[in-house]
Amino acid sequence: MARMRRGLVHAMAWSLATGAAVTLSWWGVHTVMAGTAYDPPRALPITADRPAAAPSVAPRVSSTRRPEASPAPTSATPSAPASPTPSRKPPVAPSRPPAPETSAPPASSGEVKSYTVDGGRVAFDIGASSAELVSATPAAGWQMQVWKQPTYIRVTFSRDGRETDVFCTWHDHAPMVQIEER
Repeated sequence: MARMRRGLVHAMAWSLATGAAVTLSWWGVHTVMAGTAYDPPRALPITADRPAAAPSVAPRVSSTRRPEASPAPTSATPSAPASPTPSRKPPVAPSRPPAPETSAPPASSGEVKSYTVDGGRVAFDIGASSAELVSATPAAGWQMQVWKQPTYIRVTFSRDGRETDVFCTWHDHAPMVQIEER
């Protein structure tokens, strides 16, 4: 009987210690995450009746690239000011009210073009002498890899031994996009 009681005491002590550790871990993660402000991911619209690799103009804002600063906000949703340290206080309102949405496009380093291929969709901001990746979204069931170098960006979609590469290069020439399927 004493042996059984000792086993129950040990099991109870282990359960309490484990519960306390889990609670402390959850509280720490919750405290850090509560002070973090982030934008929800945004995806580019995909239309099924668009031919593959047809360039089009895509929205200026995505979850992979922040919009450049402009005098007027590009959306009706005000964003919270960035803070170097997490805060448990609610975000304060900006000192000036947001300006109404205008139809003028924001200042840009180039033109945003998107390309739809078998493996997904890629959008680049193509300037006069360089380019930036705006977004890359794989289609359902496809894997994606991105390589960024000073003179090119490569996005590869792969599935079942098939690969589709979307290259944007600008070494000694204006940026150009090439699509290769293997």
